[in-house]
Amino acid sequence: METPSFYEEQKIEKDSYYLFACFDHFNARLRIMDYRGNLMDIVNDVIDLSTNHNYTKAIIYSRREHVHVFVEKGFLLEAIFEGYFHGSHAYALTMYFDPDRKYNESWVKEDEILHKVLNPTNNTMQKQLPQDYELRKAVPTDAERLSELYSEVFEIYPTPLNDPMYIQSLMKSNAIFHIIEYKGTIVSTASAYIDRPYYNAEISDCATISEHRKHGLMKHLIVSLEGELRKNRVFCVYSMARALSYGMNQALHQLEYKYKGRMTKNCYIFDKLEDMNVWVKDLS
Repeated sequence: METPSFYEEQKIEKDSYYLFACFDHFNARLRIMDYRGNLMDIVNDVIDLSTNHNYTKAIIYSRREHVHVFVEKGFLLEAIFEGYFHGSHAYALTMYFDPDRKYNESWVKEDEILHKVLNPTNNTMQKQLPQDYELRKAVPTDAERLSELYSEVFEIYPTPLNDPMYIQSLMKSNAIFHIIEYKGTIVSTASAYIDRPYYNAEISDCATISEHRKHGLMKHLIVSLEGELRKNRVFCVYSMARALSYGMNQALHQLEYKYKGRMTKNCYIFDKLEDMNVWVKDLS
């Protein structure tokens, strides 16, 4: 599957502003990852671009000093990515263009899961990696087996990780994959996407074969990825977890990530648009 069918990144330069935008076709959303210039022109064109593409959501990663401007134009604060812009915070501000995209019947249940995760008695010691399990950094020749794992775990996913060529392209650009093998078979994996201009990274693409989930493998992978990020002097790290997933949110909390908000119906995972909890950690 070709990447452009999922999303396209574009630099948009006008007389009054610059945008670095992600046209996320698969998830029907426009993401503005960076900007400068006339804020009023940016707001107007973000709305036009979103509606012209029949998107139902727009997200602007705003600097703190601009939050009030976007809020005055109808954007809503959903999450804070601490340290995102070279140590300065990014504020995820959203606008919706369809009531079904904004409405969420699971919000109270997601709050209950979050409160359970944040309970101080929830902290437990990390287990040692069990016998016969080996953790290492993935290499391009692992792409085929990684794509098979993602196809098994996720029926629907917001990026084409069922395509080994796509995984190889990520490895050659800005992504690091770590894997855990059980007797030579990949059973768990996670990645870190490094935003080199701003030195932040997203822990993503977390997947474990169901019969191996009882061992807490994901925490081992995340800790390993954090070590590699530190070597690259990347200290702002964040991750998004399905708000209905107790296990993944629990793992991030136990690894001392801080909860920083919830992105409503942010992306497709499995068979529907999922709310995503935002977790942030300072590795310095």
